[in-house]
Amino acid sequence: MASALEMALARLRAALQASRISLPLPNAAATQNQVNQALDQLNDYILPRLREIRAPLLVIVGGSTGAGKSTLVNSIIGHAVSQTGVIRPTTKSPVLIHHPEDTDWFTDDRILPGLARSSGAYHDLHTLRIVPDAAMPRGMAILDAPDIDSIDAENRALAAQLLAAGDLWLFITSATRYADAVPWEYLSQAVERSAAVAVVLDRVPPAAMADVPAHLAAMMTERGLGNSPFFAVPETVVDEQGMLPKAAVEPIRSWLAALAADQRTRGLVVMKTLDGAISSLTVQAPQIAAGLADQLAVVDQLRRDAAAQFIDAIDYVERETRDGVLLRDEVLSRWQDYVGSGDLMRKLESSFSRWRDRISHKIKGEPIESDNAKLAVESGLEALLVQAGQRACERAEAAWLAHPAGRSIIEQSGSDLGHTSPDFANAAAVAIRQWQADVLGLVTQEGSNKKIQARIAALGVNAVGVSLMLVAFAHTAGVTGVEAGIAGGTAIVSQKILELIFGDEGVRRLAQKAKQLLDDRAKELMSGQLGRYTAVLERLKLDPALPRQIQSTSQEIDRLRGEELVSLSLQAVLTPTEQAAVQTVEGNGAPGAPAAAAPTGGEA
Repeated sequence: MASALEMALARLRAALQASRISLPLPNAAATQNQVNQALDQLNDYILPRLREIRAPLLVIVGGSTGAGKSTLVNSIIGHAVSQTGVIRPTTKSPVLIHHPEDTDWFTDDRILPGLARSSGAYHDLHTLRIVPDAAMPRGMAILDAPDIDSIDAENRALAAQLLAAGDLWLFITSATRYADAVPWEYLSQAVERSAAVAVVLDRVPPAAMADVPAHLAAMMTERGLGNSPFFAVPETVVDEQGMLPKAAVEPIRSWLAALAADQRTRGLVVMKTLDGAISSLTVQAPQIAAGLADQLAVVDQLRRDAAAQFIDAIDYVERETRDGVLLRDEVLSRWQDYVGSGDLMRKLESSFSRWRDRISHKIKGEPIESDNAKLAVESGLEALLVQAGQRACERAEAAWLAHPAGRSIIEQSGSDLGHTSPDFANAAAVAIRQWQADVLGLVTQEGSNKKIQARIAALGVNAVGVSLMLVAFAHTAGVTGVEAGIAGGTAIVSQKILELIFGDEGVRRLAQKAKQLLDDRAKELMSGQLGRYTAVLERLKLDPALPRQIQSTSQEIDRLRGEELVSLSLQAVLTPTEQAAVQTVEGNGAPGAPAAAAPTGGEA
């Protein structure tokens, strides 16, 4: 059954796997690198090691180009198991050598699940070559990794991944490369993660054996690796099989053999590296969460920038449909054709019966003029909506183009976000026709009273509906001069007609409802265009819950680490017989054995 710590780490892994670093922010590359490293560390080392704390110690042999890693590995084993070469980079599969009785630990995907397994020679970085060899002591395996400073980026990436998957780094450098920056970047990471490290200085000229090893040892002490095992291998001639003299590598072979034979020491190495890896993860997690939060903040800003333009478009339509602008030009002309002569106001002041008879006679003789006025309203509103939608799209695109992340999103979207969608004009026409149907529906609903129904019938539903549409645009704010008089007069005529049918209060209520229905249609239409922008943002798959989730899970892991690694350390450092004895003592009520302390500094 998985422990609480393991389950918390699995939750962190799931959150990291769901993380998307899509936007080109200044910290994006660093954040993505941290996510990748954290996932590799969890998949390749932390979770597998937690599940199998007593699995063989995995020693990763890594280091600089030309340092002689493969030659050293072959010489330690006593025969060729890893391919060597003078052409850089040497393209080959990473090689894992283990004792035959430890085969079951390495043939499955317990560690390095992203690499295929093979028992033969491969020239493929994505295949882990598994070599059982009786020369390896039980309880330990050695993995020969690519060069950390290879000219090939894929080699370098795999080298970093493999080093992070080991319990112990056997770090190889040469007398000519030991002060280079790249090796020390890795060694500094080992110190930060409290990883167990041993350093081999290879190919030291005999004349420099007194000075170069001493200088490197001083550098190691200065940089936190003073307690790490350190070996110097003199430059010498290899034999016909490419092996170093036994005497040159015997100190390293003996040290590894002693480490493999000592359960307690192996356990201390494992617990030191495991604890350091988990601790490093809890340090990185808040930084990752901050990087994800930056991505989300930019997405939120882009979403607000786009939304603001369509909110402005809705406001623009709302203003244009209440300040009399629509009571001009074609609408005005068609309405005047419909209502007839200029003395209509005088006629409306007479009794309703005479007015109804006259207007009814006139309208029944000219039903087409009512439809023309309705079509003019429809055409004017469609043009207004199309204009507002297009302007909003142009401004939203401009707002996004002003931000590097917005430009990247637009380029990757493949959408023409600077224009309304191809079906927008048709959608606007449909929306206005639906609104006009809504208005006619309002008129019909009000006709439930027989007296009102008779008045509506006298003019016709269409005529009353058009009048209501015009009254919805009745406010003349923003219309000046002669137009104000004309437009205002047009609205007044419409209102007088409606007042005679519905009364003052009924007209106000109906006009407000008609205007609200129009505003709602405009909002729905603009929301559809805004949805094109939000859909592009949603394709980024940024989960707003992830930063908080990663942060809180890392805090839980940090708390559980202190609780659970103590008991795990007992499993790691004690033999099965010793563990049974401890359980017996604890079962009798006596104090349990004290937990083994993890080594400090860079000790292996």
